[in-house]
Amino acid sequence: MVRTAKFDLVTLFAALADPTRLRLLNLMDGREVCVCYFVEILKQGQPKISRHLAYLRRAGIVEARRDGKWIHYRIERPSDPRAVLILDATLQSFTTDKDMQADLARLGKACCEPERFVTLQGAPMPLNVPVTKSKKHHRQYAEAKIRKLRCRDVLRHSCS
Repeated sequence: MVRTAKFDLVTLFAALADPTRLRLLNLMDGREVCVCYFVEILKQGQPKISRHLAYLRRAGIVEARRDGKWIHYRIERPSDPRAVLILDATLQSFTTDKDMQADLARLGKACCEPERFVTLQGAPMPLNVPVTKSKKHHRQYAEAKIRKLRCRDVLRHSCS
């Protein structure tokens, strides 16, 4: 998405001021995730999750991609260098937060055993995504990854 307007830091800070939105960012860090996984991991309703994702999109830090009936979300790097620093520091802080790590563990379990979760049956697996590539490259990467997807490729750790 090409932005011509000045990036709004107030909107960014407001987007980062909600625990649910922080948990969503944590789950999207380095990967593209379908809404149904957010619903399952966070144990919150789809309308609430969608509202929070829309807020993150308006803040300019999340991008959506439709694939049939599925909508996949991923973090989008802001154009403003100050916003990039703030977002990077926020994402880095999740690595030492026990609750955020627990969410990632639940995502790993859901990816390895989607049949255990009724809401995930038939849902596409989350994909690791490149951080700084064009939209065309991202789409091509996602399409190729879907064809080759295996659980061990989904997350940075092996499934146990």
